[in-house]
Formats: sequence, C-alpha cells, structure tokens
Amino acid sequence: MNSDQTSMLTLDQAAQIASMTLQVGKQRQYAPLCVAVMDPGTHLLALLRDENAAVGRPQIAMSKAAGCLAMGFGGRELARRAQQVPHFYQAMASILPLGLIAVPGSVIIRNTAGRLLGAVGVSGDTSENDEVCAVAGISGVAYCSNSQLHSRSRPLVEVQQSPKSRPTGNLGC
Repeated sequence: MNSDQTSMLTLDQAAQIASMTLQVGKQRQYAPLCVAVMDPGTHLLALLRDENAAVGRPQIAMSKAAGCLAMGFGGRELARRAQQVPHFYQAMASILPLGLIAVPGSVIIRNTAGRLLGAVGVSGDTSENDEVCAVAGISGVAYCSNSQLHSRSRPLVEVQQSPKSRPTGNLGC
C-alpha cells in the first residue's frame, strides 16, 4: 500500500518516525530530544526520549503534538496566530487536556493525498530545530508534513536511511 492510500498511522510507522526524528537530531548535533507521535485523536502511539533529554521533555513534546491536532495546523502556524490573538491561545492552552504550546516543533502528518494521519511533537533544542527533525522523521517514513504538502516542496533535510526503510517512488510532497 502506498502513502496515498494509507488511512491510518500504524504503531510501526509511528516508531519509525520517532526513531528517525531522534536520529536527525543526533546527526545534526542538536541538544538531546524527545519526540511524541500521536494519531488524529491525540492517542499517543510512540514516545522516544534521548537518555540525556531533560525530564520535562516528554510532556512538552506531547503537548506540542496534541495542540496542533486540536487546532488543525502545525506549531509554526499556531505561533503566528497566537501573536494575533494571544488571549484566545492562552485560553486554549488551559482547556485542552494536554495543553497547547504555540511554537514550531509540532507538525501535522498527512499522507500524500492530504489525509490527516496524526502529528509529531518534538522538544529539546530550539523550536526551529525541533521542527526540522519532525519534518525529517515524517518524510523518512514516506509521509508529508503539512508544510511540505501545501508547498509541494522537497523535504527540509535529507536523511540517511538503510535500504530497508527507504521510501520508494515519488512522495508527491
């Protein structure tokens, strides 16, 4: 089944996204990261924390992923909108079960046909670097981040992969 037809994110795919995300952070020598991968209902599928990541990073990563799912767009767009109406986003952060952190580092996962599959939240380095790792993890498993899908651009980073995990064909991102 290709990524156009995939209708749900599996546990194996979520684990691969999380692993790839941490791998990119290590390759780029970023601060120790934590990554959370959630399905569209904000159910946690995978959570990986570098052994040197700070103790609060899992909660931050989960809040980033859950917040972007609750609002329907990634952290970069959340940050832009939160600047325009800060009181609304402060209220949302307090009423959403896992909170809402309006900064880059949370990314929506879609298949290449645009279907929502879940979200990734990353915490540990700068928000921009967290986002780079999230997008690389998603594209490494042959899915599109929201930003890739809308711009139809190439992935933000190139990721070294083993032949077994390398996506085949044009992702359409």
